[in-house]
Amino acid sequence: MSVIRDLGAAGEKVLGAAGRAVRVLRGEGPAGLARRGVRAVYRSVGAASLDLPLRDADIADSTVLDLSLPADRPFRGRPVEVGWVLTPPAAGSGGHTTLLRMVEATERAGHRCTLFLHDRYGGDIARQEAVIRQWWPDVRARVRGVEDGIRGVDACVASSWECAHVLATRGTGPMRRLYFIQDFEPYFYPRGSLYALAEDTYRFGFRCIALGEMVARALRREIGIDPDVTEFGCDTAVYRLLEERPRAGVVLYARPDVPRRGYWLATMALERFHLSHPEADIHVYGDKVGDLPFPTIQHGRMTPPQLNELYNSCRAGLAMSFTNISLVTEEMLAAGVRVVANDHADARADLVNEHVAWAAPSPVALAEALGRAYDRPTVDQAAIASSVRQVGWTRAQADVVRILEEEVYGA
Repeated sequence: MSVIRDLGAAGEKVLGAAGRAVRVLRGEGPAGLARRGVRAVYRSVGAASLDLPLRDADIADSTVLDLSLPADRPFRGRPVEVGWVLTPPAAGSGGHTTLLRMVEATERAGHRCTLFLHDRYGGDIARQEAVIRQWWPDVRARVRGVEDGIRGVDACVASSWECAHVLATRGTGPMRRLYFIQDFEPYFYPRGSLYALAEDTYRFGFRCIALGEMVARALRREIGIDPDVTEFGCDTAVYRLLEERPRAGVVLYARPDVPRRGYWLATMALERFHLSHPEADIHVYGDKVGDLPFPTIQHGRMTPPQLNELYNSCRAGLAMSFTNISLVTEEMLAAGVRVVANDHADARADLVNEHVAWAAPSPVALAEALGRAYDRPTVDQAAIASSVRQVGWTRAQADVVRILEEEVYGA
């Protein structure tokens, strides 16, 4: 200590830092102290720039964009060459699963597909293709990177706002361009640069296909365009009622790093729910998470059949999403689970179901709705499961194929 005193101001600074570290250690534990250290390093090295999803060269500008279209249309007997621009999918990704269902349908219709992968960080294309082949084995499309350009197709479909920019900057040859929109993606960000860049993609002139009325309403209201609209589906061949069994838990899909999934609100609601229902198991899947102030059963990433088994053990589930209906909502219902969802007028347009409890997006409202759903007397689980439309994704797939063919061949 005498050495530190002799150092004067420097010694005081060391003591101050040590005192703060001790307070954090007591209040937040070793994990909290480690997180603060990582955050300090993150800020000091400017790592925030790594979160930018595009290089400057890949950013298009609707005010000067002038993309060429084919001079002629092919005759209807010729298969269409269709490109799809997407980010490399992680195993089991829900958004990619929906998109790749459309690819499968396009291939079944006799057309040829190429997946153009956009990876901001230049990952290994062979490893990325291996993930696609393992998790989506029915997709036969060729897999390419976007680095060499997007060419050799009659039409190309962007699958996200970043991919729309990449299509506009790397797919400059004559082709038809479309945009499969699963969320109004500017809402992913605070008002700022990324919000503006995401919003601008809807002005690129691509033919827009909105998944559900919630997205379509936002496009009409915020941008002033009227998109083609298709509907949600649910894979009821996988998500279904199993044999009758006791149900004693609640379930949450956890994605802490994806703000639109409402993880923070959900965990605050579950903390309150646990206080009033300490006997109920709380199941968490998706990302494995720690430091929760209530006990959980962590499942991590699950295959669809495993997930259906989990749903069939639960009475109620939280389905949180702020930019479109979450696919897990109908998947839970199809397995006989009562669902609590964050309320929004546009979301109700896509899902009319008496077994969904819409709750204000606040910890208390969500916890109370979850408690009511859990405490309701046992009802016919088959009634909950049968409330889900049994058409699966066939209508959405048929719509996308029809729109693609109409765009390429002409009406």
